[in-house]
Amino acid sequence: MAEKESEIIKKHWHLYKSVIKFLKDLGVKMKTEVIMRRELFGKEISQKSQTEFFSATDLVRAGNAWRITNGLQAFEMNDWFNLKSTKEFIKSLEEKYGTVKISGRGRGVHTWIHPFLFIDMALAISPELKIEVYSWLYDHLLKYRNESGDSYKKMSGALYLKHTNKTTFPRYIQGVAEQIKEACGVKDWQEAEEKQLKKRDKIHESISLLCDILPIDEAVRIGIEKCGE
Repeated sequence: MAEKESEIIKKHWHLYKSVIKFLKDLGVKMKTEVIMRRELFGKEISQKSQTEFFSATDLVRAGNAWRITNGLQAFEMNDWFNLKSTKEFIKSLEEKYGTVKISGRGRGVHTWIHPFLFIDMALAISPELKIEVYSWLYDHLLKYRNESGDSYKKMSGALYLKHTNKTTFPRYIQGVAEQIKEACGVKDWQEAEEKQLKKRDKIHESISLLCDILPIDEAVRIGIEKCGE
């Protein structure tokens, strides 16, 4: 069976590469970074899916909105980075984790920092941010987003192998993706909740398994219906 599938892929290699490119264009996690946006005090905070680095720029913006509302002076990010205690902490983090800060220059560019450095900055802005930050770092949003990306590739591979017309597969898989999005009640995966990502992952896995015993259209239909029950 594995040899047969290998021959199919070799025969249609140029089309297979087109499908991979198509999936990348859809924003499916392969080797690319996905930027997620989450809310803190009414402001969006960006986070990278693979490195898990947070935007220090966004954090300062959200933190200062809170500080000004509460009659406090604005927090200066560059001043904080230049503190001796901050430099020592960054050095300790770098010894264990490597790069922990990626500085951006120019208008609209972000400075990205390691989650541990993010916590330290948040506490410097206000100790009251502590609970908010810890809940961010312990939730499973990133975990389920990345797992769903892997299961999407598995499902797409299973459907591709059984799809009779390889040239129309990109259009077919796009239709399947839209059906799954609708079933999960999502308009934009970047804003999906954990339960929606879990459901998407379950649908992907179900369709992958059903492809072994059913025609692909039936596998898709039943996989979506069963996970919606």
